[in-house]
Order: sequence, then C-alpha cells, then structure tokens
Amino acid sequence: MDIQNDKPALNQSQALSKLIKDLGIDTLAEDKQNELIIKMTEVLLKRIFLETMEKLGENGREEYEKMSEGEIEPEQIEAFFKEKISNYDEMVQQIIEEFRTEMMQANK
Repeated sequence: MDIQNDKPALNQSQALSKLIKDLGIDTLAEDKQNELIIKMTEVLLKRIFLETMEKLGENGREEYEKMSEGEIEPEQIEAFFKEKISNYDEMVQQIIEEFRTEMMQANK
C-alpha cells in the first residue's frame, strides 16, 4: 500500500522535472532555477489546495480544519482527501497537467 501512496508523489515530482526541462529552466543558473521552481511549486500547491477545498464541500472543510488543529502527518491528510474526494489522485494529476500546459504556452 505504501508503494501505491508514493506513486502520485513520484508522478508529481517527475512532472515537475519534465516541465523544468521543457521550459529550459534547467539551463539557468542554479539560484535562478531554485527561485523559479519554488514559485512554480507554490502556485501548483495553491491550485491543488483550492480545488481540494472546493471538492470537499463545507462539511469536509470543517472536518479538515478540525484535523489540522492537532498534530497530523501528511499521509493522514492525503488519506482523508482520498477518502472524501473520489479520484483525488486523478484530480491532482489533471491540475498538474493543466499547469504544465499553461506554462508551456506562456513560454512560446
């Protein structure tokens, strides 16, 4: 089961690595690469979070808020999202792909 849980994270990491290469970010100075990667990751995480909160609905958001008040592991949060949102992994992959498409179009 752990292997299955790591798969989306691996795909996200691979997608980001491919995007970095496709956009030519890998040819920039290391400090500039890091700066752009951090900004892109922040934007992507915000989009995933916003879509997740929308899909959870009011009851799910309240439950999430209660969970996040205590000490909780990222794995528990991900399991909660997967339980509450059907096709959660596919939703995340779609957001990543949409972001990638936007970035590639902006780079033309």
